[in-house]
Amino acid sequence: MFRTAFAIAALGATTAGAEIVADYHRYTVGETEFEGYVATNSAIESKGTVLIVHDWDGMTAYEERRAEMLAALGYTAFAIDVYGAETNPQSVDEYRALSGGLYGDRELFRERLMGSIEAAADIPGATDNMVIQGYCFGGAAVLEAARAGAELNGFVSFHGGLGTPEGQDYAAAQGPIMLFHGSADPVSGMADLASLLDELQAAGVDHGAQVFGGARHSFTVYGSSDYDLAADQGSWNGLLEFLDETL
Repeated sequence: MFRTAFAIAALGATTAGAEIVADYHRYTVGETEFEGYVATNSAIESKGTVLIVHDWDGMTAYEERRAEMLAALGYTAFAIDVYGAETNPQSVDEYRALSGGLYGDRELFRERLMGSIEAAADIPGATDNMVIQGYCFGGAAVLEAARAGAELNGFVSFHGGLGTPEGQDYAAAQGPIMLFHGSADPVSGMADLASLLDELQAAGVDHGAQVFGGARHSFTVYGSSDYDLAADQGSWNGLLEFLDETL
């Protein structure tokens, strides 16, 4: 079982001499075109590939910034898209419709996740070893990919939806699962976290969790009313430790 330290690392830390190369990357899943974002560090041999699943508002500067932060530390980062290149949601109603559409069609959700994971093999700087992470809706997507049996080195959910849909389980999970969550999250509370940990334990899935006291749902999202600097920095540090152990 993975354990994460509580030491806090500076989010803006970069590697000396780092040269970040970042650009958009189009790929196709089924008959739909998607646009992700790839960031690499030309000064360092890649330490592994990290996939990032966006929040319910789609691909934004937030995911791009996280990808560049990972690239600065020597990882190949690929922020994947599960909505489609032609979507550009601008309101809560549109966010809800797009995310709800995938929650309501788990087969399509999995097709897009698995197709994006397959597409990662073709990005610049791709490696065989990969971890997938996500925030909020993206955190729930990461758990969907784990239940679908995605063959990855690890799965990381930041304040994601933790409920397991009816008829699903973690029997097919292929790698360790790490959860970063706030104790005051009104979307998925501590009862949901406890239930998920029980499921993972019963399924024999290597797992870990780090809980931040008083942190609410979107504690890593800059500018949101839920943003919590200590929880953001602590979970980032925990992520880096997880990546060091799994990639």
